[in-house]
Amino acid sequence: MTVENTSIVDAIGTDKATGAVYLTITDHLHWDTAHLRLLQEKINLYLGFIESGEIYASFPNAKGAPLVIDVFTKLRPSEDAVRFLKQAEAVVASYGASLRQAPSTDGYADDAA
Repeated sequence: MTVENTSIVDAIGTDKATGAVYLTITDHLHWDTAHLRLLQEKINLYLGFIESGEIYASFPNAKGAPLVIDVFTKLRPSEDAVRFLKQAEAVVASYGASLRQAPSTDGYADDAA
């Protein structure tokens, strides 16, 4: 599952140390306008999952826990992507959750050149 599948939550889990619930988006695409639209759709899906309460039916541990949408990207965000992510952070915060962006496990692939 990846950012391209805008109809499903990629992954969800709990940080045992903090109790926070993480909803993960896995993103491997190059940064362009089409990619940003897909990412926006995916974030909107996650926000709908939270707002509808479906998260609590599917994942009861989320009740009362801090909610974090994590976006793990293969490539370093472009300037446009950084602006988009800043705006998305504010929107996600209005839903009572937070948004974080970070490189995938091995770091940004475009840094390895």
